[in-house]
Amino acid sequence: MSDLRYSLVQLNQLSDADAAFAFSNCCTAQRWIEGMVAARPFSSKEQCLQAAEQVWAKLDEADYLQAFEGHPKIGDVSSLKAKYAHTKELASGEQSSVNEACDEVIERLAQGNHEYHKKNGFIFIVCATGKSAAEMLELLEQRLPNSREQELVNAAAEQAKITAIRLNKLLPEEA
Repeated sequence: MSDLRYSLVQLNQLSDADAAFAFSNCCTAQRWIEGMVAARPFSSKEQCLQAAEQVWAKLDEADYLQAFEGHPKIGDVSSLKAKYAHTKELASGEQSSVNEACDEVIERLAQGNHEYHKKNGFIFIVCATGKSAAEMLELLEQRLPNSREQELVNAAAEQAKITAIRLNKLLPEEA
């Protein structure tokens, strides 16, 4: 599918496979995708967003980790292009401020993300929309001392925000 934006009617009418592909652009957790496909048809964009929250709330750590795998490391935009090319359009702009950051901030983000991953076993997840690279670095440094359990909760909450933003891009207009 080349068009990654749908009206609500179009999304409801997609085959299960095409709907799964569309939802995979918003979140890569397979059980979330399956839950969203099964939740159709939606009567409104708001109902779709509520379903996304409800399906996400029923997932577990393995699902969260699968969703986190769908993200580049903060400061590593090239991994998005290489590993998750089909999410590029909906993810565009999420890390655009990183491209504008100075080399020192980029290096500190990369190092902090490495430390975070080593400690927690998953990458640092933050809803980067509207945040400068320096703000993301500050958040990373604030969260780095947290326990893995707390970071799983934090990252899952950030993932839910990211998914909602991507759903809003997927469904830019009300049906």
